[in-house]
Amino acid sequence: MFFFDLLLLLLVLIIMVIFVMIGLAFLTLFERKVLGYIQFRKGPNKVGFLGILQPFSDAIKLFSKEMNIPIMSNFWSYYFSPIVNLFLSLFLWTCIPYMTGLISFSFSMLFFLCVSSLGVYTIMVAGWSSNSNYSLLGGLRCMAQTISYEVSLALIILSFLVIVSSLMMYDFYIYQNFIWFFFIGFPLMMIFFGSALAETNRTPFDFAEGESELVSGFNVEYSSGGFALIFMAEYSNILFMSFIFSFLFLGGNLDFFFFLMVVIISFMFNWVRGTLPRFRYDKLMYLAWMSYLPVSLNYLIFFFRFSGLFFFFNYLVNKI
Repeated sequence: MFFFDLLLLLLVLIIMVIFVMIGLAFLTLFERKVLGYIQFRKGPNKVGFLGILQPFSDAIKLFSKEMNIPIMSNFWSYYFSPIVNLFLSLFLWTCIPYMTGLISFSFSMLFFLCVSSLGVYTIMVAGWSSNSNYSLLGGLRCMAQTISYEVSLALIILSFLVIVSSLMMYDFYIYQNFIWFFFIGFPLMMIFFGSALAETNRTPFDFAEGESELVSGFNVEYSSGGFALIFMAEYSNILFMSFIFSFLFLGGNLDFFFFLMVVIISFMFNWVRGTLPRFRYDKLMYLAWMSYLPVSLNYLIFFFRFSGLFFFFNYLVNKI
């Protein structure tokens, strides 16, 4: 019986990975279409009907090309960094409670914070092991940016964990049956979205790549499969952040409306890329430490006091 359950779990995990891969492939097509409409030009419509086969042709092109490896690079860390990066981004998807035969464990929010914070190391190692000044600068900038915004991201999640009094992601769905957290913490929702943009290295916070000043940044020496794996991990993180955003603020009920909201949040990631210019780096750090951090910290203290008063009044009522 145990062997059958393990086999079923493995099968469901494989199916989940396949669907995530298909989702991120079409997210790239969706992004190109959105950017095409924003910039008044055509999107990729060359391969297949309405460009539907474009992501698959891109994947075949990238993985069939020759991979260039710099002579002075640290080979093993250079080679395995993109693989570990994609593995970590796919590993995150196991913490979502799918209400099927998949994993749903008690510390899923803690698991999300731990695994998402590991992704910065792969980018830093990828930038360092390429043995290029541009890629090293991109890796260092990514590390500083991700650490800065992870603090406010963790404090926002901690604020809602205080209300829910649980580290299980499924409890967010239970506690939002009557009112969404969207209405309780709207400023936190906006800060969370900004921090999610910074965590996934998206415009206007794409300083790890910085094409205008760093010549593509940390991935400048990557080509072929390594380049594809890095960007697959990035788009997987975007899709996952959209899921987490919908779970935290928009009910978390895994129905058609939930997935529609995930698509809308993914569209907002692309919308921001098409409309906003890149920040200056000092303003990026100022936003994290002088704006996001004080607001999220004050909200955390407020929710602590609010939950403490609730438990106190509940205790008094039970005593009476």
